[in-house]
Amino acid sequence: MLKTYSMTDIGRRRKLNQDTVYSCEHPLGNLNNLFIVADGMGGHKAGDYASAYTVKAIEREVEVCEDKSPIKILREAITVANVEIFDKAASEPDFAGMGTTCVAATIADDVLYVANVGDSRLYLIDRAITQVTKDHSLVAELVRKGTLDATQAKGHPDKNIITRAIGAAPNVEIDFFEVELSAGDIVLMCTDGLTNMVDDDEILRIVRCGVDVADAAENLIKMANHNGGKDNIGVVLVEVTQ
Repeated sequence: MLKTYSMTDIGRRRKLNQDTVYSCEHPLGNLNNLFIVADGMGGHKAGDYASAYTVKAIEREVEVCEDKSPIKILREAITVANVEIFDKAASEPDFAGMGTTCVAATIADDVLYVANVGDSRLYLIDRAITQVTKDHSLVAELVRKGTLDATQAKGHPDKNIITRAIGAAPNVEIDFFEVELSAGDIVLMCTDGLTNMVDDDEILRIVRCGVDVADAAENLIKMANHNGGKDNIGVVLVEVTQ
């Protein structure tokens, strides 16, 4: 059984919400469930189009995919979405340069299957908080190479530059992860509008303070806005109840 909640907030600085979240607890095609977070980028309306369209395209492709493997289903759906976003950006000047991050996940037989492109994140929260995905960003790559440490990365001026995005190229490289789950585990999927405003220890405290997932999601967004709300905030929480 799963308890889920998803929401977005425009934040305190932006005039447009380019984050899209999606939560389906019930079977969709050959998946038992599906959860997605996408953070769009581009000019006026292009970013919100990219994130919303990508989520719809993934949902559509999952429904019709005949494969049984969760990873193969997610790969096919994201690949199709990438081609469609890239083609629209290339053919219509108003959408030139648009793209979006994407974290998609599904749970089957107590295993979490994750696909990721960009710097939106998926965390596993039990007694601790663990970032499952790896950020596809310039600063994150510099940290992995040892050029920057975590403190330098946090305030780096190029923190918003991502190295992979849906729609940025005709082909997309997707990272995949598999994680075993236990009862009581909570999965958090979120855009950088949360993680740039609220550090991991505070996220853990808020999620684990005894409230349900709906209250936890709302409290995360409140904290992000309290700390400045510099970007849109997208959150999906999934609790494994048994």
